Amino acid sequence: MRNTEDLYPSRIGTGRGIIERIDPVIYTDIQHQPEDLSGKLKFFEENGYVIFDQLFLPEEVSRYHAELERLLADDALKNRDETIREPASNEIRSIFSVHTLNALFTSLSRDKRILDVVEAIIGSKVYIHQSRLNFKPGFEGKEFYWHSDFETWHVEDGMPRMRAVSCSIALSDNYVFNGSLMVIPGSHRYYVTCEGTTPEEHYKQSLKKQEYGTPDRQTLEWLVERNGIEVFTGRAGSVIFFDCNTMHGSNGNITPLSRSNAFFVYNSIENTLTDPYAGIAPRPEYIASRNFEPIAPQV
Repeated sequence: MRNTEDLYPSRIGTGRGIIERIDPVIYTDIQHQPEDLSGKLKFFEENGYVIFDQLFLPEEVSRYHAELERLLADDALKNRDETIREPASNEIRSIFSVHTLNALFTSLSRDKRILDVVEAIIGSKVYIHQSRLNFKPGFEGKEFYWHSDFETWHVEDGMPRMRAVSCSIALSDNYVFNGSLMVIPGSHRYYVTCEGTTPEEHYKQSLKKQEYGTPDRQTLEWLVERNGIEVFTGRAGSVIFFDCNTMHGSNGNITPLSRSNAFFVYNSIENTLTDPYAGIAPRPEYIASRNFEPIAPQV
């Protein structure tokens, strides 16, 4: 598919820089949303993320966590392309496309409590661009450097505009010390261009350790000086929604306490993928779906 105009160029040999966001953050009228949601949306619009404490009940989380443990022990999954391992320990780091591999997580990806928030932000029907289970084991879980997902999805997948939302559901307790997600508030309003030329099949390396598509230190300092850093903490069942362009990362986990989450990315059906802007072959379907069929909420 031919690309639309590249409004957010990156990795094109012109060095690093900052482009102010030209897309909306919220695509609906916040004032017309239910009162309990409108405040959350205002916070999201300003900060690029919002947290819902224990959106899911303990008994629900127990089912999801038990299924996660079962999948981690499933020998049939261990050597599939969808399964990503830690670069040093060979421990399972992520299982991609979990919404197509497992019925329980298919149901979770369509949960009305999630889709109500996502569609209020995006302002249209959505499809799942990417899904995965993330597991950061105690003592072994490695860090993941600062990045904007949109920079990668734009350059390597061909996502035209900033109209996608990530949803991370805590399947275990998240503390400040066990490698939890960190976000830079307000960073979603600035697109950070990156250096380098994207090699073919870059995903085989980047899903373990990202080298291309990472911001320079001076830009990170500038972003943090403006609004600081927040850490997603909370009991299992808590959920963070964050904008596709919010700068985020995580530290390694050297504690005995593992951290796990279910991660779903929702993209507008009005923002479907074109050819990758880097001029490379599209990443595999299990990483960047080109099945643009809208999903319906499941109560």
